Amino acid sequence: MGKKLLFVGAGAIGSYLGSFLSRAGHDVTLIDPWAEQVEAVRQHGISVTGPHDPFEARPRAVHLHEAARLPRDFDIAFVAMKAYDTAWATQLAVRHVSPDGYVVSSQNCWTDPTVAAMAGPGRAVGLVMSKIGVAMWKPGHVERGMEKGQGKGHDVFRAGEHDGRITARVTELAEMLSVIDGAQATDNLWGERWSKLSQNAMGNPVQAMSGLGSLEIASSEVGRAITIHLGAESARVGLALGFRVPKFGGATPEQWADADKRPGYEALDRMLTPTATSGRSWRASMAQDVIKGRPTEIEHMNGYVVSQGKERGVPTPVSSAVVETMREVDAGTRKPAPQNIEQTLRRAGV
Repeated sequence: MGKKLLFVGAGAIGSYLGSFLSRAGHDVTLIDPWAEQVEAVRQHGISVTGPHDPFEARPRAVHLHEAARLPRDFDIAFVAMKAYDTAWATQLAVRHVSPDGYVVSSQNCWTDPTVAAMAGPGRAVGLVMSKIGVAMWKPGHVERGMEKGQGKGHDVFRAGEHDGRITARVTELAEMLSVIDGAQATDNLWGERWSKLSQNAMGNPVQAMSGLGSLEIASSEVGRAITIHLGAESARVGLALGFRVPKFGGATPEQWADADKRPGYEALDRMLTPTATSGRSWRASMAQDVIKGRPTEIEHMNGYVVSQGKERGVPTPVSSAVVETMREVDAGTRKPAPQNIEQTLRRAGV
């Protein structure tokens, strides 16, 4: 039976998930403060492209100021906003779910505790999304850039309870999302979340500060260097926190953590160096934010790695320097440019 689903956020990920779920027969409503997006969906629906057959979806779209008139009987509400908008978006979401409903954090960064604080731990579910890059460059059109099902046996979606139980609702949520790509329930939400955070932290700000795409960065020795340092620092912090961190960026956290040794660094550098069959150059979410003139999630991404590193006594000099550089980009005192990568490494003393 179809579910009644609410998405607070109709940007790239909200529109992508909502479109597939609408096509699958669920009753989908999107809320967004981006007026042009809401009007485009109302008039023409959402055009969805990517490594799959293109299609048009027609979910319901509602302006933020109209949300108060929505019913309070949704089965599931997805929060699909930037990390810094999590608190108010969750308050809005929980207002409209049924007494038996729950709120899903379908976001980057470490948003689950905030969702649980607003909705209650029993009504909060985490959703980690790996190997999926989506973009919305104009209203009414969402594009996926990553290859579908990349890697044998890879699961894009992992739905998890905060306490690690495999429950009926996270199993059902994973099954629901399987119409989009591989999905499973996980008993390791925090390890999965840290893995995703580490993947984001080593790629997003480098693209955002440099103005370069993923392939261009990987083709540069200095681009690979900053990527390795960021991956290594994130891995060391995650391991120090005691998380069971799955592979990210093509290597285990232990392999990333060994980047301070020459053999480990060289192995990672070889792994990151593009080949003739490497995919397209993509712009991650933080790079998209800079291009669109929006605030970035740097404080919630690399900034969170830095803060957790301080608590556990794990040095994070490159992550700290990246946060400083991105603060300048956000403030408009520094323009995105390739030379920012080398300057940031020098700032970190590397």
